[in-house]
Amino acid sequence: MSEIRNILFVMYDQLRHDYLSCAGHPTLRTPNFDRLAAMGVRFSRAYVQSPICGASRMCFYTGRYVHSHGAAWNNFPLKVGEMTLGDHLRPLGVESWLVGKTHMRADAEGMARLGLAPDSVIGARVADCGFDVWVRDDGLVAEGPEGFYDSKRSPYNEWLKGQGYPADNPWHVHANSGMDDAGNIASGWLLGNAGLAANITEQDSETPWLTRQAIDFMAARKTAAPWLCHLSYIKPHWPYIVPAPWNTMYGAADVVPAVRDPSERANPHPVFAAFMNSQASMAFARDSVRDTVIPAYMGLIAQCDAEFGRLLDHLEATGALSHTLIVVTSDHGDYLGDHWMGEKDLFHDPSVRIPLLIYDPRRAADATRGTVCDALVESIDLAPTFVEAMGGAPAGHVLEGRSLVPWLHGTVPEWRDAVFSEYDYSAMALAGYLGLTPREARLFMVFDGRWKLIHAEGGFRPMLFDLLTDPQELRDLGADPDHAGQIARLEARLSDWARRPAQRTTISDADITAMRGKSRRHGIILGAWDADELAPDLRARLEGRPARDYRR
Repeated sequence: MSEIRNILFVMYDQLRHDYLSCAGHPTLRTPNFDRLAAMGVRFSRAYVQSPICGASRMCFYTGRYVHSHGAAWNNFPLKVGEMTLGDHLRPLGVESWLVGKTHMRADAEGMARLGLAPDSVIGARVADCGFDVWVRDDGLVAEGPEGFYDSKRSPYNEWLKGQGYPADNPWHVHANSGMDDAGNIASGWLLGNAGLAANITEQDSETPWLTRQAIDFMAARKTAAPWLCHLSYIKPHWPYIVPAPWNTMYGAADVVPAVRDPSERANPHPVFAAFMNSQASMAFARDSVRDTVIPAYMGLIAQCDAEFGRLLDHLEATGALSHTLIVVTSDHGDYLGDHWMGEKDLFHDPSVRIPLLIYDPRRAADATRGTVCDALVESIDLAPTFVEAMGGAPAGHVLEGRSLVPWLHGTVPEWRDAVFSEYDYSAMALAGYLGLTPREARLFMVFDGRWKLIHAEGGFRPMLFDLLTDPQELRDLGADPDHAGQIARLEARLSDWARRPAQRTTISDADITAMRGKSRRHGIILGAWDADELAPDLRARLEGRPARDYRR
């Protein structure tokens, strides 16, 4: 076992890469995230492999790209045969535990075909992304005219009921709604209510509740086997509403102006236009909405930061900080009105670029503490990082990412020349508006550190941005014939990437290399004219006399 005993893998939902004070936000204060950055390395150019919750998380958990694992959108099941973090870590004697959200839907048909009972140990792990579950709560207990968005029981909602919150769905009525002046529910689903305080005691809100679950887990596992704990928060994901005192911590004066330009609306790419015309995008295009919602979003982040401080304090107080690898990241960003967009459905940096802070307690990492690494990093890099940190050799024929340990230890490894992301929007209504079949409603991004190409299936032209001359991605050059050469180069790079042997996961390159020529040594001789063409040991089994002649 290495010097690292445990891994605390913290993920926030919909946290932008630039909404940390250590990343340069001019008004938001995140002293505890900054504290971790000072203890380790901040990776400034980290990208997710899909800008949607479910698909992105499956990339983190499998260490594989979206069209390798196939779970391309929310509630698309992860194939039963996909290896996840637990599968890679358990052979090293490391348990893999979940505290919070996965947004994973189990492959129930695949499990039934293989006879995996959901209540068996293996079946439960397959159904929960390979984790053993301390507590799983996917955090969206939303209810509409056709029922609940997520039918899985919410432990948090049941806990609220046990605390005496008098509602069938206190997650909505209290944790994610305020009250108007007449005493009515002011739902957090309505953006106009974002500035209100959620109708819940602050310590009973989602983020503190999940922090307590994590601390209870760490206390209970203190003398157990080494572990990875995936602490996965739902916030600062919408509904954008936060309890007091966080709801008044920031105001309209703290809101950074939107990164957008009227030219983006002049003859835009058809897919971009469709996303700009969504209800969320049209709302965030209004400054009055941004001035109300973004302070709530910042308050949610401030609460997350404070709770993360509690985790660091606990690790320090218990002496566990000296042997715990800590990662803080997000599954994607949030447009918040940039590029006339709400939500996170395209590949501009506010959506696809994420914060990534890593603290490695080993002495080998001392030289990089408090530094910033500008290498092109992908979310799939965390899985092999965890395997190497726990003393294992990452399975390169399965894990498509690359270990970040060399960067943490101050060496410069041979590294990638581009990052990739994918988005399957075939289940969205706008795919129908565009007249696309499910096979056509797909987008791909390749970014080489300067040029970002977005390839759209369905017969559309590409989008192209030059982040050297246009770092805010305001000028789409995809229709400019002067940039045809760059487009061709990046399309070729995307094609090279798509041809990788991603599905050959049952045998490693080393095993394949070792097989070369072995068939001859097991009796398969093809093309020899006579025995003299073969080495003596190869022809030995071909020669001799039979005991009897049966030809007559």
